[in-house]
Order: sequence, then C-alpha cells, then structure tokens
Amino acid sequence: MIDQLEYNTEREHLIIPEYGRHLQKMINYAKSRETKEERNKVAKAIISVMGNLQPHLRDVPDFQHKLWDQLFIMSGFELDADSPYGMPSKEVLEARPEPLKYPQNHPKYRFYGNNIKTMIDVANTWEEGDMKEGLVYTIANHMKKCFLNWNKDTVEDDVIFEHLFELSNGKINLKNNEEDLRDSSSLMRSKKRSSTNKKQSNKKNNRGRKRY
Repeated sequence: MIDQLEYNTEREHLIIPEYGRHLQKMINYAKSRETKEERNKVAKAIISVMGNLQPHLRDVPDFQHKLWDQLFIMSGFELDADSPYGMPSKEVLEARPEPLKYPQNHPKYRFYGNNIKTMIDVANTWEEGDMKEGLVYTIANHMKKCFLNWNKDTVEDDVIFEHLFELSNGKINLKNNEEDLRDSSSLMRSKKRSSTNKKQSNKKNNRGRKRY
C-alpha cells in the first residue's frame, strides 16, 4: 500500500492550481479522445464544471470566453476542440509586457515633489492678473509647507521665493513683493490639526466593534 502512495512532487504540474488535479485529469482525458466530436463533448462538460467552481464570476462580462481560454491554457494548447471564441495565442499570452515608463527627471529640490514643478509650469501659461497671482501664492505657500515637512524647522519667505524663481526659470519673481506667505506655525498647526482629526475619525469608526 505504501508503494502506491503518490506525492505532489511526483505528480504532473498544475498550470492553474485553483481548479485542482481532478479537472486537470479531465482535460488530459479530453486530449486523449480520438475523434473531434468526442473532444468537443468532453470540453463542453469541462467548461460546465469550471463554471460551477466559480459561480461568483457568472455575471462578469466574457465569463465563458475566459473559461475557454483557461481550458486551452491548462491543456498546454494541445486540445484540438472547437471553441466559440477560437483558441488563444500562446505567443500573445506568454509575451512579456513592455517596461513601464518612469519619470526620469531628478529635481534639484526633491522635497517639493514633481507636482510642484507641474503647477509652476501651468502657472507660467496663465495670463497676468489676479487669478495667476492667487495661484502663484498658493504654490508658494505649498512649497513652504513642503519645506517645513522636510526640514522640521522654520524657513524665511526669501528662500521660498528664490526656489520658486529658479524652478520657474525666472518667469515667476516674488522677491520684491511686499505680501508675505503664511507663517510657519500656522502651516505646521494645520498639519497637526488634520492628523488629529484623522485619529479622532478612526476612533469613531472603531467604536462599537467587538474585540475578541
């Protein structure tokens, strides 16, 4: 009896393990049928079993198409049966995806982030006026907040104005303006207030929950 025991390491590799070994044996049986009529009959029966194993996917569009594709994949693309959707291409399924294009820019002031540079570029396209002035000062205040998050200290407005001038390639100049940015304490206070509100919200959400 011990000699008849089978170990998974000695068994056939399962291409899609979620369906189990019995379904894989059914597919191997379908491949062994001599006539196409028999193979088609067994293939349809297998598709029915696969659908019963995943009832939660019955409302998903192209559910049957997915099952037939999985059937051919588990057969190693060796099952000669008629599918309503045609046999999928092995080359297409095994093709490697194209590498993702990551931003290659390396900003000098990384603590501001890439979004600040995008906002500055947008501001440069606006016509002069109150709208642009409001946007520019919003950007400057956000830059100051980012600087404080990174530096955890204080920063003079002249430093922010200098960085803004540099990042805008000299197109935005607030160096000689009399209007000041928000003070550092208020910027840091707003950050602490938001984090406190988030903690209180989490506490409220956790109320009434049973803990075992």
